[in-house]
Amino acid sequence: MTDRLHFSLVAPEREVFSGEVDRVDAPGAEGDFGVLVGHAPFMTALREGVVVVHDGASTRSFEIHGGFADVNAQGLTILAEHAVEA
Repeated sequence: MTDRLHFSLVAPEREVFSGEVDRVDAPGAEGDFGVLVGHAPFMTALREGVVVVHDGASTRSFEIHGGFADVNAQGLTILAEHAVEA
């Protein structure tokens, strides 16, 4: 098992981000959540907000408008209705 999380952020028009990261924080419909490598599988709806990608000492932020998050053995995939880098 790797010590990095594979994260993919996809909007209808394109893949906005894909890569190996340390942690992702996202705005769940029932509250914010964070995902690290090895997280238990789950799927949830997302609300409008900011997805923050942590990679070492750097962070990147993406504004999203709804969608779904899927955490599984391969990592985290967010399918957003709309996503742009903040």
